This record gives sequence, structure tokens and C-alpha cells, in this order.
Amino acid sequence: MDTMRPLRLAKDAMDRDWAEPSLDLDAVAAHAGYSRYHFIRAFKAAYGETPGQYLTHRRIERAEDLLRTANLTVTEICHLVGFSSLGTFSTRFKALTGLTPTEYRTKHLGRGTALIPGCYVMHWAGGFRPVAPGPQRNSEEAG
Repeated sequence: MDTMRPLRLAKDAMDRDWAEPSLDLDAVAAHAGYSRYHFIRAFKAAYGETPGQYLTHRRIERAEDLLRTANLTVTEICHLVGFSSLGTFSTRFKALTGLTPTEYRTKHLGRGTALIPGCYVMHWAGGFRPVAPGPQRNSEEAG
């Protein structure tokens, strides 16, 4: 049996679902049919980095692209690429690129096409969430 097949399935899941904040080690290990600890060892032996490092690299690569091309705030990009903490995102971004997200954007701004309006990116990425309706006021209260 091909021992790489389960690892490829898990890696494919990370490549497909990288933006999902709920994508954690247990979920990815389940794709491979491994326990979390066996999965970490097997993945690192096969690909040279842990599953967490691989997923972080994918997310930071996507963030770099959005910082260069989209008119979104750093916080919006942080959440779009699957980080739930702006501090963690900024720390990991700087560790991998040598620049903070804001420094990266400043350095690369104006190199290439015009920025994509943020509303289009948010719509494409499913970033808009339905808003629960607030209390309704009748016309007598409004006047």
C-alpha cells in the first residue's frame, strides 16, 4: 500500500481548506486516518515541515497576495486567510517575510495592477455574513 497516499489526502485538504479557521491538527490528521502525533511525525518526515508550519506558509502566501492586490485592511486579510488573532498573524508574517504586513504592503504597493476593491474580495471569499435584524421601529416612533 502507498504510505504517501494518506499524507497527500491530508495535504490536499490543507491546500483546499487553508482559509478555514476550524481546520486544525485533529481535522487534518483525520483526513489521513492517523492520530495527531503519528500524523505530525509522518508529515514532517515526508515534507520536511510540520502540518502547522505548512498551513501557516499557505496562509501567509495568500496574505502576501491580498496585501499586494486587494484594498482590505490588515485585520480583514488576517481573518480571510484563516487566522483568528491579528497578533499571531503579524508575528508569523514577519517571521516568514521579514516585514510586518503593513511594511510589506507599503513596499509592494503600486507594483502591478490597481488594488481590487475590498467589497469584491470579501464577496468572493464569502466574508460577508448575514446580519441579524435589529429591533424594528414603527413609523410613529420614528417621527
